[in-house]
Amino acid sequence: MEHIQRSIRESAATRWTALIFASLAIFGAYYFNYALSSIKPMLESILGWNSEDFGTYTSAYAWFNVFLFMLIFSGFILDKLGVRKTGLGATIIMFVGTAINYWAVKHQFADGSVVSIPLIGDMKTQVFYSSLGFAVFGVGTEAIGITISKAVVRWFKGKEMALAMGMQMSIARLGTMLALIISLPLAKNFSVTAPILFALGVMLLGVVSFILFSIMDIKLDKSEGTAAQVVDPDDEFKISDIVNIISNLGFWYIAILCVLFYSAVFPFLFYATDLMINKYNVDPYWAGAIPGLLPFGTIFLTPLFGGIYDKYGKGATIMIIGSLILIFVHGILAIPAFNAWWIAAIMVIVLGIGFSLVPSAMWPSVPKIIPERQLGTAYAVIFWIQNIGLMLVPLVLGYVLNSTNPDVSPNKKLVKSAMQSSFTKALANYKYSDKEIEKAVDKATGSAVDSVVQYSSYEAIPFANVDTKKVENEIALNIGTGLENVDFNMGKDKVMDDVVRIGRNSAFKTIKNQKLNLRYNYLYDMLIFLGLSSLSLIFAILLKIEDKKKGYGLELPNIKQED
Repeated sequence: MEHIQRSIRESAATRWTALIFASLAIFGAYYFNYALSSIKPMLESILGWNSEDFGTYTSAYAWFNVFLFMLIFSGFILDKLGVRKTGLGATIIMFVGTAINYWAVKHQFADGSVVSIPLIGDMKTQVFYSSLGFAVFGVGTEAIGITISKAVVRWFKGKEMALAMGMQMSIARLGTMLALIISLPLAKNFSVTAPILFALGVMLLGVVSFILFSIMDIKLDKSEGTAAQVVDPDDEFKISDIVNIISNLGFWYIAILCVLFYSAVFPFLFYATDLMINKYNVDPYWAGAIPGLLPFGTIFLTPLFGGIYDKYGKGATIMIIGSLILIFVHGILAIPAFNAWWIAAIMVIVLGIGFSLVPSAMWPSVPKIIPERQLGTAYAVIFWIQNIGLMLVPLVLGYVLNSTNPDVSPNKKLVKSAMQSSFTKALANYKYSDKEIEKAVDKATGSAVDSVVQYSSYEAIPFANVDTKKVENEIALNIGTGLENVDFNMGKDKVMDDVVRIGRNSAFKTIKNQKLNLRYNYLYDMLIFLGLSSLSLIFAILLKIEDKKKGYGLELPNIKQED
């Protein structure tokens, strides 16, 4: 009797274990992607960045993917070399990019140093190298993203594919939730580089995890007798196939929906912690917990909605509902009068529902539109288009936020400068290193600015009307008076705690007296998010119309019923 070999993917336990190993490889990517977004206030107060610098940094994620077409090449490489080699290379690249970023943020560059970039102009040196690391990281992250998407199709085709894609996204978004919740406390308790150092450790975990997945994937080849088979020439990817992909109208609708939808969510998360502090007066230490509710909800809901799509279909309808939810949430968040923290918390939870609906249906719909042999390149082109949005939207958001709040960044620099000169002068006769003084200045400045934003309410004056010399002198006088009561014979840590407290209280008092503007108004940025959400609804409707014309089966279940 002929022996029939059974594929290991027929075992539910085996295919779900493989999914977990593959997903852990991208967990770290989702963590580091938002690690610095949570500490935006500290980047400004301590490192001297402004919102435009932060927008440049967040947009850098897509530099190489968009301008050097690295995502497209990643798709070609994936279709040629396969999941295992592409994925391992991607995880290593993510680690390298994170390491460059860690060096850039930790390194002390000369004050005022810039890097001149053709066609762009001067960029702060630290911002440039930090952005460069983030750009390298982005290459690896997008490559691992399309790799795992194709891996899920390979392991779950004809099975619980939408549920599996939802589970993969859920595990990845645990990284986002972790970043939003712990990054700011990590930075405040240790240093501004602590969240990045933590990311390096998680990246190493991702490399090991993907190696374990690759071992299982090799076993899958052997169980299906495909390890040594020669690929059928008809199944090989050809460059000409990309013409078939981009000439497919349904593909364009889903690609444009993808870029609009994700541009209305991912950049929002970059700025969400700062929004919670500035509009909703949330304690900076806990501000990341509210946007952290979004990925927390999607962890459970994305697999749930994916399971519904698997069993009952209605993929195009699900995407329309998700887009409507985005419009509602960003509309509520844009209203200035709605500034209670619990409103923001509820809206973030609702946004999590919308964010679960669209991806749970969108990614499993791509294999219904594009043949499997072209999937790597199809996902790559979609991700490339998405990266254009993820590059341009944060850049626009940062520019708009900085332009509509021109006083905030100069005032933060003024406060730190006054604190720096005051501490240096006051502690000159004691045995404190420059590094210790700098650390005290960073803590005191950040605490003073955060306290003003959280607790104070006054009619701020324009920076042009601020008497900068008076501010510096008042802070210096208050700090000097306060330090007269400090017993410098106590332990070093106790002394520095007292110094930081005095510096914070002195600056806080001066900022209030002089009515310095330190609070960002996010209204115009929220209107941008509302516009993106509205456009995503239009393309979700167009996709449903195209599905009716072409019969892709987006409204049909994914699980094939056995005879």
